[in-house]
Amino acid sequence: MDLETFREYCLSKPATIESTPFGEDVLVFKVAGKIFALAPLDEVPATANLKCDPDLALELRDRYEQVRPGYHMNKRHWNTVELDSGIPDTELRKMIDHSYELVVKNLPKAMRDKLL
Repeated sequence: MDLETFREYCLSKPATIESTPFGEDVLVFKVAGKIFALAPLDEVPATANLKCDPDLALELRDRYEQVRPGYHMNKRHWNTVELDSGIPDTELRKMIDHSYELVVKNLPKAMRDKLL
């Protein structure tokens, strides 16, 4: 999955907003003001940070060498994933979905019901 496909998929999630609060070189994707994905524009290969359940994070790191503890993030709850380096797009979409859903499930019920 290239960076543009990643971006488009993140933006396809309900109520997602893209911004650059950390500088023009890092895309940030939020739902209800909460970050679920970040993607630096200058990384080669392209990478993204995705929120993840701690147990699943460890499992994904064991399964894929392209998944490692989140760079500049809480390493227990975030993974850094190489986007265009062998992980199937279907698996990357599952990781994005999981990250989005983790954020949404912690929103107030009224807001959560509108998004899921």
